This record gives sequence, structure tokens and C-alpha cells, in this order.
Amino acid sequence: MADKRKICAVITARPSYSRVKTALLAIKNHPELELQLVIAGSALLDRYGNAINFIEKDGFTINEKVFMVLEGENKTAMAKTTGLGVMELANVFYNLQPDAVLTIADRFETIATSIAAAYQNIPLIHLQGGEVTGNIDEKVRHANTKLADIHLVTSEDARARVIKMGEDEEYVFNTGCPSIDLAAAVEESKSLDFNPFEKYGGVGGTFPIEEGYLVVMQHPVTTEYDKAKEDVLKTLKIVDELKIPTFWFWPNVDAGADGTSNGIRSYREKHNPQHIRFFKNMEPMDFLKLLKQSKCLIGNSSVGIRECSYLGVPVVNIGTRQNRRLRGKNIIDVGYDETEIKKAIQSQIKNPKNEKTTIYGDGKSGKRIAEILATIELRFHKTITY
Repeated sequence: MADKRKICAVITARPSYSRVKTALLAIKNHPELELQLVIAGSALLDRYGNAINFIEKDGFTINEKVFMVLEGENKTAMAKTTGLGVMELANVFYNLQPDAVLTIADRFETIATSIAAAYQNIPLIHLQGGEVTGNIDEKVRHANTKLADIHLVTSEDARARVIKMGEDEEYVFNTGCPSIDLAAAVEESKSLDFNPFEKYGGVGGTFPIEEGYLVVMQHPVTTEYDKAKEDVLKTLKIVDELKIPTFWFWPNVDAGADGTSNGIRSYREKHNPQHIRFFKNMEPMDFLKLLKQSKCLIGNSSVGIRECSYLGVPVVNIGTRQNRRLRGKNIIDVGYDETEIKKAIQSQIKNPKNEKTTIYGDGKSGKRIAEILATIELRFHKTITY
């Protein structure tokens, strides 16, 4: 029997795990594949929710841990973190000797995975290429695409865009997004089967949620990082005024995260809103269950674009972070204007657009991805097709 094909997946941040979890499970369980798992970056840090706890709880064996995040949460720290990631991951790949490396989406540090693999002639697989967004992510996503050899995209729109970038269409697959697999698993849930306060602790008020609640996830925009505190304070003010029970999640580690975090802390200390509870992280399935039962998601997270579109959860998307992304009818887009934000939240609560869409997948992506990786001819050399 031939040796199993070794697929090395690199998880660099909290949201990346839910983006790829079902694909990791399918790779792990495939008879012709061996999963190598590397956890790096903010996924290892407690202040950002320490995703490694949930990963290990789900039964995954972690082959390597890479500490690479420099303090500062500014543009220079982002660049240095990425550079350190290239150096560390190059050694990891040299030691693990994978047959292929999987990098995920568009976070700024994911380019380190792509460079470290591509420069060592290791076939590179990119998940979620071809999408359009704002932020530094727009550049990083397409740079990952050009370094990658195999493309696992999440929509026909994205597939067409990757092919337009000169990639071989025989190596561009619309698999859908594995995060939709998780959303499909909670689609029929009618109520929460856990107590968020007891299971995850958090900081802030404790309140009844039977009459409904909001969820907020607002990250800094790296191209507007100096406005991060100002932007989050506007959202905080409106959510405080509405007095609706709210679960608020900590931001990602990006340039401007200090501003967002400082805004949250200062507002909390000054106003002590008892109808808001702040959390660092939740297990992916619990987070989706929380979203499914919510009145509305507010902020600028891609979960509003992807999972909420599948689940039909109303979303108020603030600002430019998700600029021009393919989206469902569940979303109202607003700027950083308090009156506009408040009006949109009230509209979504009163007239929710609970239309399910499958633009990002049908809930069967993980197994589809594993089968492709088990059978496709691996290569590390390519030429632009035009």
C-alpha cells in the first residue's frame, strides 16, 4: 500500500479554524490522506480566545506550534509578524516534509504560509481564493492565489475570478466553504442547548435572553486602523442606547486591534452597560448556535457574509471591511454613522430578511475537499495561462 499523502494545514487565527474544521476532519478520516496540523499566530494567544483549546478538544493532534505574533497591533507589527512567520514556518515544513500545504483565506499573516511553502517547492493549496473584500485582506488573498497551485474556492463567482487571474481551470475547484458545513449542522436548532454565561464566562452583565438578543463582532479595518477606537465607540453607543441583551466578541489581531480593544474597555469602565456581555471566543458550533437564535448580527465580520447568509440571520454590516463581497439579502450595509446604524438595527429586528442562500456552499464541502486532495496530481510549478 502506498504511503498516505501528507496534507499540512496551517491555522493562524481564531476564525480560520471554523473556516476549515470539516475539511480537517475529512482529511483526517480519509484512508489515503494524513493530516499534519500546525497552529500559529493569534490562534495560540489567550487574549484572542486561544483557539488551540477547542482544536484539541475536537480530537485533533497538533504537530507544531508557531509563536510569531509581535506586540503592537499596528502596520509595522503586522509586517514583522508575517516575516517571522515565514522564518518559523519554513523550518516547520522542512521538518514535517508534507506533500502539500493548505493555507486559508486572506488574513494578513497567511501569506507567510504561502511563501514558506512555495519557496520550498511544496505544492500549495489555497482555500477561499478569488473573493473580493476590503482591508489588507484583498491584497493578501490574491497574492496567496498567485503563489498557490491548487485552488479550493467557495463560489462560482470566485472560481471565475481565479481563472481570470491566469490560473489553470483544471486546478480551480468550487468546493463551497467548509464553514457552511457547520452552519448546516445547526440549521434546524430551535434554541440554545448551552448557557453562554456558565460555559464561557465573559465580562459584563448577566441577563435573560429568552426574549431575544443581539450579537456584535466588529474588527478594525487595517487600511483605516487609526479610526478603530472611534468606529467601535459609535457602535457601542448605539447598542447601549437600544438596551437589548447583547453578546459582544473581541476583535481579531490586526492593525488597529488595540484601538478597538481600548474603546471597548474604556466604554465598559465608564458606562458599565449591564445588558452587554463581552467574550473572547466560543467553540465554532456554539457560536453558530448563538448566531442562529439571535435577532441580528452587527459589525463587520465575514461570518455575516457567509454563515449568516446560509442561516438567514439578519446582519447590519458596518463600514468597508467587507467591501464588494458576494452577499445574500440578509444584509443591510451602513457607514460609520450612528443614526444610520441604529436605524438599520431597528429595521432588521422589525423586518428580518430570513432568506437562506447557498452562495457559499451546500454543507458538503469538507468531504469534497478531502477527495480532491487525495486524487489530484500534485505539482509545484505553473505558468500563467495567457
